Amino acid sequence: MLGAGSLGSVIGAVLARAGHRVTLITRNAAHVSAVTAVGLRLLGESTETVSLDATSDVAALATSGFVPDLVVVLVKSFDTLGAMESALPLLGDRTTVLTLQNGVGCEQTISDVVGRERVVAGRTFVGGRLVEPGIVEYGLTGRHTTIGELDGCRSDRIVRLAEAFETAGFVVDISTDIVATMWEKLFVNVATGAWSALTGLPYGELSIQPDVEAAAIATVAEAMNVARALGIDVSTTDPAVPWRRAWEGLPYGFKASMLQSVEHGSRTEVDVMHGAVCDGGRRAGVPTPINDTLLAAVRGLERRVELDLELN
Repeated sequence: MLGAGSLGSVIGAVLARAGHRVTLITRNAAHVSAVTAVGLRLLGESTETVSLDATSDVAALATSGFVPDLVVVLVKSFDTLGAMESALPLLGDRTTVLTLQNGVGCEQTISDVVGRERVVAGRTFVGGRLVEPGIVEYGLTGRHTTIGELDGCRSDRIVRLAEAFETAGFVVDISTDIVATMWEKLFVNVATGAWSALTGLPYGELSIQPDVEAAAIATVAEAMNVARALGIDVSTTDPAVPWRRAWEGLPYGFKASMLQSVEHGSRTEVDVMHGAVCDGGRRAGVPTPINDTLLAAVRGLERRVELDLELN
């Protein structure tokens, strides 16, 4: 798991408890220490501790002779290039690289580094929140993960990968148009991402605010207009569906990844979420005033967080 924050830790732990050998790779030294010492504690649908490996030293892992069958990429989008370059020594001739990252565009960055033939892409609605080092809260039941080859074929490896995830307890679909699938997930990201970051509200509280709901649905509708203008064959037609999908089935206090980033004082992924809609709109000639505003507001929020850190 290249990028073992909240979601990477959850997915890694679920695969590990199914019998797969999993190594979490993260820069969070405290998380590595806790997982190495006592395992990863899962809270949510079940409460259990899962044993698995964790490290911050990719170079040492590579020199140990460890060659993974699969590298799941879940670093923040802006860290993708550096993370993949550092992970290159890990890759064997038959290693597959799966991106489950937010937004759109990371699959191309990874392909540029490792070669397009190695890469498969996907989107997941599995929920994860890092409570403290070594402890994650998660939501898995009924939350779909969709994966697919970049060229749309139903290859043997994508079928084997889906089967491995399914036997571990994930609900998995194979897509023959993964680009459209990534935009479908992007609709969910823009439904709650900036709205959660700017209001500071977790999903449960966000979902019951009628003013936010109306504005969030309008944000999704704008993104849908862009996707259609770009010729992307999305299947969702009701912009309220991604809004509901974002938070349904998750605990009341669960927080969007963008809000988690703000609270941790780190950069958000607004550029590959709302920014991707704005960029697509410019290419297609479709106005995106809501997403433009949200992009600017979150960038301003990031700067304020940066200044607060400098002062402290």
